[in-house]
Amino acid sequence: MSQTAGLADLALLSEARTFSISAENRDGRPGGGGRAARGDHSTAWASRELPVGWKKSPTIDLEGRSRRTFAEIEGPGVVQHIWITVLPQHQRSIVLRVFWDEEEEPSIEVPLGDFFCQGWSRYVPVTSIPVTVAPAGGLNSYWRMPFRRRARFEVENLSTATIEGFFYQVTWSQEDVPERAAYLHAQWRRSDPMDEMSPHVILDAVAGQGHYVGTYLAWESHQSGWWGEGEVKFYLDDDLAGVGPGEGGEGATAPTIFPTICGTGTEDYVGGAWAFEDPQGQYAEYSTPYLGMPEVHRPDGFYASQQRFGMYRWHIPDPIRFRERIRVSVQALGFQRPVDDLVRYKPLRDDVASTAFWYQSEPHRPFADDPAHQVLTWDLLDPT
Repeated sequence: MSQTAGLADLALLSEARTFSISAENRDGRPGGGGRAARGDHSTAWASRELPVGWKKSPTIDLEGRSRRTFAEIEGPGVVQHIWITVLPQHQRSIVLRVFWDEEEEPSIEVPLGDFFCQGWSRYVPVTSIPVTVAPAGGLNSYWRMPFRRRARFEVENLSTATIEGFFYQVTWSQEDVPERAAYLHAQWRRSDPMDEMSPHVILDAVAGQGHYVGTYLAWESHQSGWWGEGEVKFYLDDDLAGVGPGEGGEGATAPTIFPTICGTGTEDYVGGAWAFEDPQGQYAEYSTPYLGMPEVHRPDGFYASQQRFGMYRWHIPDPIRFRERIRVSVQALGFQRPVDDLVRYKPLRDDVASTAFWYQSEPHRPFADDPAHQVLTWDLLDPT
C-alpha cells in the first residue's frame, strides 16, 4: 500500500473488474443484485409490500451454535473492502474465519469484534487506515487480501440463541495477482489471566517468509494503578534458532532467548507516552491512521468492576519482515508500592487478548488455539 493510500494510482485505467457480495447478491454475479422476491430473515415482514428490486433481503440471521459461509469468491483477485454490522453485544460471540484457495485450515480466525478493534463488544469509533468503525457500529476493513484461486468467508455463532440482523458486504477486484503477493493472516489469542512472570504470546509457531503488519490488544487490568510498563518484543528468524514453538522467553524452562526488536512499554508501542495521561489526570483516548487507544472502559463500581482498554498499532509504513520465523509477545507490568521511597516494577496477571495481523506465503501452520474454545461464557453474557 502506498503512503498516499492509493491516490497516486487512482487515475490509471485497469483491466480489473469489480464485484461485491452481500445479502442482496449472495454470489456476487454480474446483475445479480436486488433480485430476491422475499427475504429469509427475521425482519422480512418490513418489505412485504415492496416489489422485486427494492429492499427485500438486506441481511441474514445466524442460528445458534452454527457456522455459515457468507461469501465464496473465484480468483484470482483482491478483496478490497469488507463492511459488516451486527449489534455490538454479539461481536465476541461470532468468530470470523477466512480460507484462501483450497486450504482446510483458516488463515484468519478471530472474534468478529477483535478483528475490527471492538474487543469488548461495545461500539467504539476507530479512524485508521486499514480499519474504520463508524457510527454506530459500522465495521470496515480495508486490509488488502489477495488470493489466487478462491476465497471463502465464514462466521460461527458461538451462542445458543439466533443472532438476528447480520449485515455484510464484501467487495473485491477480479485481477491478476503478482507471484510475490502474500496472503493476509490474522490470529487471536487470549491469556485470562496471564501466567505468573510470563508474557502474553501474541504470535508464535509461524513458518515461512512474510511481514508483520499489525496488533490489536483488548486489555483488562486486574489491579488498581498503572498497568502498561510491559515491553512488546519481536523475535525474528535467528533469534528463534533451535527453539520450538512456545519455548524460550520469560518464565520458560528452555534457555532464554532475546529479541531483535524490544520496545520500552505498552503505551509506547501504540505511540503513546506517560500512561496516556491528559492534563486533567485522566486517560486520553485517541485514534490515528496507524496507532491508537480508542477504547477506555472505566469501572462503574458494580458489574463493570475492572478497567478495560482497546489499543492498536498498524505496521503499514514500517512492516516487520521475517524470512523463516517470528514470535511476538507483550509483558504485563505495573508498579509496586514504594519501598524506601523507591518505586519498583510489579509483574501482573491481567486478562489480555490480542489479534496479530501478518502476510506470509502459504502453506501456513495451523493455529494452535481456536477462539471458540477461548471465548468464555461471561463474554457472551456480559452486557458491558
